[in-house]
Amino acid sequence: MIRKMTGMLAAALLTFGAAGASAQTVGIATTAGGLNAALGASIAGVVSSKSGLQMRPQKMGGTQQYIPLIDAGKAEFALANVMQYYMAVSGTGLSEGKSYKNLRLAATLMPFYNGMFVRVGGGIDKPADLKGKRVPSGYKSAPLFESFMTEFLRNGGLTWNDVVKVPVVSLPQSWNLFKAGKIDVAIAAAGAGALKDIKASAGDIKFVPLNDTKEIVSNLPRTRMEVVKPNAKSVALKEPTMMNVYDYVLFVSAKASDDVVYKIVKSLHENAGDLRKSSAAWNDWDPATIGRDQKLDYHPGALRYFREKGLVK
Repeated sequence: MIRKMTGMLAAALLTFGAAGASAQTVGIATTAGGLNAALGASIAGVVSSKSGLQMRPQKMGGTQQYIPLIDAGKAEFALANVMQYYMAVSGTGLSEGKSYKNLRLAATLMPFYNGMFVRVGGGIDKPADLKGKRVPSGYKSAPLFESFMTEFLRNGGLTWNDVVKVPVVSLPQSWNLFKAGKIDVAIAAAGAGALKDIKASAGDIKFVPLNDTKEIVSNLPRTRMEVVKPNAKSVALKEPTMMNVYDYVLFVSAKASDDVVYKIVKSLHENAGDLRKSSAAWNDWDPATIGRDQKLDYHPGALRYFREKGLVK
């Protein structure tokens, strides 16, 4: 009897192994936590259920850590904001002195409406009002936010010498310090789920409207300025507010198979509803913009799908 069960188990394992082997496995590099990781899980879920491929998240320390791996073809897909991606391919900003020529876009995803939030009644109504205030700085594990805060200060005619610098390692740490009353301002996207928790702990909050200047966009490449209108779900948008906007992107090694990239892009474009069910972060994504021209190179597999669907010229 035991021998018979062992044989049945072996047969079952062989059958399972054959089924698993029939689906090619690809990885998607994400950060270890936060929204980046959540988006990666959403994409992996849809790709695995809709494309005939198996996609597995590969959690790493940060975007700057996995960019070289994608460039070298040691990892396949990854997520980043378009500004950091642009810095990588152009060898500027966070990638100063080292351009990664083997990166290609696979898909343009949702926009993030980015800005500074403060306490209502705290005397901060415009960027210039941050003078003398306690401002998070450093962002060692997420240096892009140091760039954002630098430009937000500049937007008010200020420098780091005009404020009280409070060192932070990450964005979530800055939110915790804000809740604890140890800083006067922090950065977040307008739709960030964390804002509800911050408001519950710190009291009513609002986004500070930025000044619409060419300088802020030139210093934050591939971003744009837009007036964002509040809606029923808005936590910190009290009125139409000028914010800095950037897109999130899925990118890939230039060495990736055209067919694999094609299948993944197709599964995302055709299953936007499933992505929205997985996370509210997808609510602002219009799948028609998946191939939006940002004057950056898309992978040939993605372009093939876009052209078939008339999404790009």
